[in-house]
Amino acid sequence: MANPSDIELIVMRRVRLIRMLTLVISTVTLVVITVVAALWGIGREVWVAHVFENMPSATHGGAFFAFWLTAFTHTRLIVQALTILTGVSLIFLVREITRFIASFFVRPEYL
Repeated sequence: MANPSDIELIVMRRVRLIRMLTLVISTVTLVVITVVAALWGIGREVWVAHVFENMPSATHGGAFFAFWLTAFTHTRLIVQALTILTGVSLIFLVREITRFIASFFVRPEYL
């Protein structure tokens, strides 16, 4: 078509806008923004370098997990909420990435 009509131009412009918005406002983008914001909030509330300095070596399994449990329970409520939000968001992100990768290996009629 050499000269598309005005209606075709308007429709195609809207289609392109919707496609761009679906890329920008996707669940993965929302999850990544949530993780970054939650980690930033944790960094503002906790001196993370000092936490890692006080952490026992990973060779002492029981002490390692006890340290993290104690560190979690002895922080403020906002840090606990942001930690849980980060964990849930990361689990959701892994789920979405797994579904994306699986879509290349599974035929569409099984999705």
